[in-house]
Amino acid sequence: MKELIINSGFLSLNDVWQIYVNNQKIKLSDESKEKVKKARNFLDHKLKVSKKPIYGINTGFGALHNIKIDDKQINLLQENLVRSHACGIGKRVPNEIVKLMLLFKILSLSKGHSGAQLATLELLIALYNNEVYPIVYRQGSLGASGDLVPLAHLSLPLIGEGEAEFEGKIYSGDEILKKFGWKKISLQAKEGLALLNGTQFMSAYGIYSLFKTKKLLYFADVIAALSLDAFDGRIEPFDALVQQTRPHQGQIQTAKFVKEILSDSQILAQDKKHVQDPYSFRCIPQVHGASKDAIVYIERTLVNEINAVTDNPLIFPDEDRIISGGNFHGQPLALALDMLAIAMSEIANISERRTYQLISGKRNLPPFLVNNPGLNSGLMIPQYASASAVSQNKQLSTPASVDSIESSNGQEDHVSMGANAATKALRVVDNVQRVLAIELLTAVQALEFRKHKTSPFLQALVKSYRKNVSFIEEDRILQKDISASIDFIENTHLENL
Repeated sequence: MKELIINSGFLSLNDVWQIYVNNQKIKLSDESKEKVKKARNFLDHKLKVSKKPIYGINTGFGALHNIKIDDKQINLLQENLVRSHACGIGKRVPNEIVKLMLLFKILSLSKGHSGAQLATLELLIALYNNEVYPIVYRQGSLGASGDLVPLAHLSLPLIGEGEAEFEGKIYSGDEILKKFGWKKISLQAKEGLALLNGTQFMSAYGIYSLFKTKKLLYFADVIAALSLDAFDGRIEPFDALVQQTRPHQGQIQTAKFVKEILSDSQILAQDKKHVQDPYSFRCIPQVHGASKDAIVYIERTLVNEINAVTDNPLIFPDEDRIISGGNFHGQPLALALDMLAIAMSEIANISERRTYQLISGKRNLPPFLVNNPGLNSGLMIPQYASASAVSQNKQLSTPASVDSIESSNGQEDHVSMGANAATKALRVVDNVQRVLAIELLTAVQALEFRKHKTSPFLQALVKSYRKNVSFIEEDRILQKDISASIDFIENTHLENL
């Protein structure tokens, strides 16, 4: 695959997915190179001709913004900034997310409003293209002056410090530069801030979670349809006439898709003794649809962010201006990521309720979906595990964005806590996958007790699933079945069934 040329264009979520999943190499366009050099030259010229202090360029940072720095110490100032801010705590950020952090930092700096040297940008691209992943830690960002702490760790190898992973081995920053024959960057005025100010930690977590969310929402509909048939449910709540009276797009799309999935189901076509289904089945369009509508807003916010310039101050050579602003503030992301956690938490919530209904001995299904219940507990306890994950999601869905804490001696007196929103949103999404896997295990087991067949689409799904998880005749260690079900969701592309 050809290298992707980074220019001033707008990358969609699908563009980023294609770059990510195809492990595509990147390089700067000539246009971007010129913009980067123009901003750098403009900044250098300003330093020579202006005696006024310019925040973050020849001053201290945060609460130290009023302290003028001697011109001879500007390089040291920038390196000290990176070193002093590398205070990460907690577990490492996974390489998959570090890779996105690198990509999004490159995109931001390439716009030509940050004042970074071309050499700095090219070394970041070299790290990205060679799959060299700086060691970054999950905690430390307040999501306000950008993701200062994680981005400091991301930047350390550029100056020959910190650590990075390559092919499973950890190298010091100096060792990784020597291994590839790369030159250490001598950070110039403003470059430390250009690297550290920004929302790339929050954005990377958000985009990574969104990749998983898109697939899980598709699976949620499919598994819900499977559960509906296994429960001998009714199709009337999915009628288009119902949706037209309350025309939310997510609701309309969900109802239509579930009907398509269940097309030609023998179970669905048989006469029903019951007039209505419980809400967890009857309200699938309304609940799944509401989450999908929320994801539209979340995706728009995240995609805008990765195409933005979020450091400070910003440089505008054509307007002859350097402006100190607040584009690093993570509030747009914090709100969106909190919404992501809430929206996906509800997908798990309703999924667990369907699991509960299926094992409850209703609609001519045996209690806990096993022969000889009593001697066998069957699928009693997987529902416990599902309920545990659902309750944890409720706890994790408490908004981080309503929190704030004063920092930097009062200079940074309102922060977004978007980084905490980002990391816990991914935990919620991972829990959703586990809960859906348990519903899948339960629904396929329940289907075995039906005399009639489900739809051809769902029959193909079950046939594929049964290659991984067999019918539960009697009690066994179900953790293995749950893990296999999680793997099935992770590795299956339903469009290929």
